[in-house]
Amino acid sequence: MSIHVLDPETIGQIAAGEIIERPVSVVKELVENSLDAGAHRVRVDVEGGGLGAITVGDDGAGILPEELPLALRRHATSKLGGAGDLFRIESLGFRGEGLASIAAVCRTVLLSRRAGSEIGARVTAEGESIGAVEPAAAPVGTRVEARDIFHALPVRREYLRSPGAEFARISAWLSALAVAYPHVAFTLTHDGRTIWSLPPAAQAEHRLAQLFGPAAAERMLPIAAEGAGLRVRGYVSPPSDDKANRSSQYLFVNRRLLHSAQMAAAWTQAYKSALMTGRYPYGAVMLDVDPREVDVNVHPTKSDVRFRRQALAFDLTRRAIASALERHAARRLEQTVLSPLPQHSLAPGVVVIDRRDPAAPPADLALRLAELRAAAVQGTGNEARSLRVVLQLANTFIVASDGQDLLVIDQHAAHERVNYERIAERASRGDDPVREPLLLPQIFEVSHGEAAALMELLPQLESAGFTIEPFGERAFRLEATPLDFRVRAFDLRAFLDDVLEERADGTFSAQSLWASLACKSSVRAGEALQVAEMEELLRRLFVCGDPMHCAHGRPTVLRWSESELARLFKR
Repeated sequence: MSIHVLDPETIGQIAAGEIIERPVSVVKELVENSLDAGAHRVRVDVEGGGLGAITVGDDGAGILPEELPLALRRHATSKLGGAGDLFRIESLGFRGEGLASIAAVCRTVLLSRRAGSEIGARVTAEGESIGAVEPAAAPVGTRVEARDIFHALPVRREYLRSPGAEFARISAWLSALAVAYPHVAFTLTHDGRTIWSLPPAAQAEHRLAQLFGPAAAERMLPIAAEGAGLRVRGYVSPPSDDKANRSSQYLFVNRRLLHSAQMAAAWTQAYKSALMTGRYPYGAVMLDVDPREVDVNVHPTKSDVRFRRQALAFDLTRRAIASALERHAARRLEQTVLSPLPQHSLAPGVVVIDRRDPAAPPADLALRLAELRAAAVQGTGNEARSLRVVLQLANTFIVASDGQDLLVIDQHAAHERVNYERIAERASRGDDPVREPLLLPQIFEVSHGEAAALMELLPQLESAGFTIEPFGERAFRLEATPLDFRVRAFDLRAFLDDVLEERADGTFSAQSLWASLACKSSVRAGEALQVAEMEELLRRLFVCGDPMHCAHGRPTVLRWSESELARLFKR
């Protein structure tokens, strides 16, 4: 095929593909335009998860009638005067491609009215075709309606997820952006129903409950640091809270919502060993910097930036988070009543520091309520029966011996493996889950984005043995849990966080649901166990199909043979 210049329609669709990836991309471009226009109220109406229609209306400055067709053309913008302005971008949108890209993949209607004008104007566009400007009644501001996304590109629609999943992305993104614009009122509707509405707020912290849920928002720690022309502010989770991935780490640079691998590393360094491997903190971190110090023109969707002084931005963010964690730790220490730890002598010359309270009741492991696997693996079961529990170390590890080798078992990982295989075996047999009704149903709240996602997940949770019903706009009522998993030992919020995040990043499956259920209903590190409970846990662990790893792949057992110990002692 000979070299030739592509036709304008193909060029437009290629350019649009770099910017409009899914319905949330349309919302992003339109809402950012509204904010750049000085809007104080933004309303987003979604139909069919955005696959049907997306309408964004605002009370911003509006567009002159004669400029409406120009606004729909590629590289037409009011936000740049020349090339020099690219190095001091102060607006959210500046490329002049947003509206044109939307029109390339949607049937688009643009309606606007400037303050002082008695009537507004309307224009339609589809692909490269832009209609005539017509007078139309309209409030002051701009309203853009985008219908039938990718209607001319059916292959692109095949890559979209369900309407519920696409709407959840829209709700999550808009909820996050609202944190950086507390003075702006936002309203989101779906299929004619108001999902959430945020009135103007004085500070960003008033929007945290919308993004992270009320309970998590109350626990978050404020951060602040300033230096060399940069300012960091925001809120982060305490070390006791974590997530399964980084999806709840929100970064704003000059109120632009971004994803930055370099800045995400600042979170990691700040928390260091405060979190378990594979778990991540969450929060909203906002950097304010001179526009000349940051390049926002490095990605077509404006989702990343490049700092002129990257090391400075990184270090200031890390120090702001680390300082907040240190203050939190100091407050926790002040609130802690320190008391001497009892010492128990196990043998001559051996003294063990034990954190267990002798008066504490046995932890409810649900070990005695479950059935053993039908038959123990030959030999493995004998090994389990020959193990002798020596002690519980730091209420986290079980130290045992079979007379030859020394074993250290992670009690949480071991119990998780036992629970996972029991759940998987029941599911493989096709058994209906047995439920345990709660004496007092639990009411819990989630963010609006999580509520939309949770509604879609209810059938899967029902099949796993939960009974959860909607109980208001973003509240739900837990009425029953799977048998053997008692609410006292079951961390519902952490379980739901894992499930919702796996759904958001596309890794959710029946197996991941079982793994999360097994993990959150298992004995935790720091829980005191009686000797009989530890022995029973080991007996059940060593008849599992894979006793050496938990459901998430972490090791459950470390073993040292007599020869390995001798070598360590240089014998």
